[in-house]
Amino acid sequence: MARQLEGVGPRCGCTPSTRRLRVGVELRRLRERTGMTAAEAARAPGTTQGQMSNIEANRFGVSADRVRTLARIYGCADQPLVDALAGMAADRTRGWWEEYREALPSPHLDLAEMEHHATTLRVAQVINIPGLLQTPDHARALFGEAVPALAPHEIEHRVSHRIKRQVVLFRDHQVPYTAIIHEAALRMQFGGRDVTRGQLRHLVETSDQPHVTLRVIPFDGTSFPTAGHGLDYAHGPATALDTAQPDTSHGSELIDIARKLETYRLVLDRMERATLKPTTSRDLIHRIAKRILVEP
Repeated sequence: MARQLEGVGPRCGCTPSTRRLRVGVELRRLRERTGMTAAEAARAPGTTQGQMSNIEANRFGVSADRVRTLARIYGCADQPLVDALAGMAADRTRGWWEEYREALPSPHLDLAEMEHHATTLRVAQVINIPGLLQTPDHARALFGEAVPALAPHEIEHRVSHRIKRQVVLFRDHQVPYTAIIHEAALRMQFGGRDVTRGQLRHLVETSDQPHVTLRVIPFDGTSFPTAGHGLDYAHGPATALDTAQPDTSHGSELIDIARKLETYRLVLDRMERATLKPTTSRDLIHRIAKRILVEP
């Protein structure tokens, strides 16, 4: 599974977080928009071309003050972007997901970090229930079908991590969350009828929270974009810091290219237009749960 942001070079031995890697990427983009070379940019703050290249390639860290200096040299007037980049450069805290670094592939950690720092989250799923809305039993059933097969302890590591990610929906600083789910995902009985009923009840209960919006695309609804792949979209403190994670047949990857982010936003907008209203979506989930209950 791809784990690096597009345009980010290999990580060094210190394994900086994806969020910190993004700082060097964005500084390079700001410089390139001015037409300045790395050598020209290095002269102004009193650094060498080699140091500047190492900062942009994330081989060296960069201070918040240096970020602001470079942004000023590049004539960046987007103050929210500058403030966010400075904050990202200064942040040396280790998130809870780091405890899983030896147990899980890095994309799992990158997704948790992306969600943790997002200002708004949007997700679309056609076949699966979004990870932030899954019950432990549902998640365990999904990981139990992994190919190649996972060992029992590997399944439990993944279930534990997936459920812990859900803190973003319940912490004091709650993130506005919109989930677009196709009716097909609601009818897939992963883990059997009892697990499915519990999962559907959990969807309805979670959507009671004011910051959670659940919208369903019904089978008899209009057409919508994508061919069944899921999409997670995290809005950053500035639009330039948004990140998307599409699920594809070759795995997941983080996308930070502006033109691609715009496309993914349009995809989500079009998918949302194909959904039922939140109240009608909840009613449909209730009906499906009842039908599962009475089916032999």
